[in-house]
Amino acid sequence: MSYRIGLGTDFHQLVTGRKLWLGGIEIPHSKGALGHSDADVLLHAIGDAALGAAALGDLGDHFPPGDPRWKDVSSLKLLVLICALVEGRGFRVTFVDASVIAEAPLIAPFRKAMRVNIAQALKLGIAEVSVKATTNEALGSLGRGEGIAAMAAVTVEGM
Repeated sequence: MSYRIGLGTDFHQLVTGRKLWLGGIEIPHSKGALGHSDADVLLHAIGDAALGAAALGDLGDHFPPGDPRWKDVSSLKLLVLICALVEGRGFRVTFVDASVIAEAPLIAPFRKAMRVNIAQALKLGIAEVSVKATTNEALGSLGRGEGIAAMAAVTVEGM
């Protein structure tokens, strides 16, 4: 067996007039993430990490932001497609550890539903998916609530 680890990060500006999607869940908030798709930073970071672990490039390589096919698409759909790409390369995702970085909203009430969504998209059990959250301690643009970010590590094993 071959084992690999991929790392992913994503940042989006928060703006009025958009919904906030995290982990495939619509989160009640006064602002949403600006982006071509649904701009789910959590799923984008996880997707980039999975692609990286299989040496398949990044999200933009497979789902270019200018491509109308991906306009407002659910990032859960993208994660399912990424899982298929990783499997096509001879790997399977084995574990996800991810963190959301934002001053608001609170993530805890939605964490289990996020983990379930991620687990289903990547063909994992919920015990193989960790989702955490932290603030930026009021520092910088994230600390001022101007944006939201996520980081993820994904492990894969060769099949």
